[in-house]
Amino acid sequence: MASFTLPISFWEHADTFATLLLRYNQTHNISGAKTKEVVLKNVEDSIYPLQFLHVSEMKRAIDVGTGAGFPGLLLALALPHVHFSLFEPIAKKSAFLHLVKSTLCLKNVEVCTHRVEKVEGFEADLISSRAVTNTKMLINLCHNFITPKTTLLFYKGEMVEEEIQGLSHCKVYQKEKRYYLIMENVDVV
Repeated sequence: MASFTLPISFWEHADTFATLLLRYNQTHNISGAKTKEVVLKNVEDSIYPLQFLHVSEMKRAIDVGTGAGFPGLLLALALPHVHFSLFEPIAKKSAFLHLVKSTLCLKNVEVCTHRVEKVEGFEADLISSRAVTNTKMLINLCHNFITPKTTLLFYKGEMVEEEIQGLSHCKVYQKEKRYYLIMENVDVV
C-alpha cells in the first residue's frame, strides 16, 4: 500500500466544491447528489483509492466522463502536482467544471468538452473513470493515452470480476459496494 497525505487545503476546497455543486444542481440537475452529506460521500469515494497508488511520480492524468467532478476533479484537488484533463462532453456538466476550476483557481485542471476518443492522445500517467462503460471498452476508448507506465483507476460496481476476465495486471479493492480496479502495464485491447 502506498503512503498518501491529502494537501492541507483539500477539505476546504471539497467543501466549496460541495456548496457549488448543490447550488448548480438545483437549476441544471447534473448529479444525483442532493445533500452535502451525499456529496461528501462521493468525495470520499473519489479519493479512497489514492492509498493504493504510487502518485509521487505522476505528472499527467485524464478523467473520462467526469460529470459533476467525480472522481477527476477531486483527484485533481488531492494531487495538485498532477495536471488533469477532465473529459466531459455534456455542456452543462462541463460548464460546472469550469465554474469550480475558476472559483478554486485550479492551475492543474483543464476541462475538455469532448469525448475522449475524439481528441489527440498524449502520454497519461493516470487514467481514471467512474460509471462510464465496461472496462475493455474504456481501455479501447483511452488507447491513445496508454503507455506501459500508465496506471488505470476505474471505479466499478459488482460486475467488475466479469469485466476483467481475460485481462492481466488487475488489482481490485473493495469498500462497501464500490470496487476500485487498478491496472498497470496494460496491453491495449
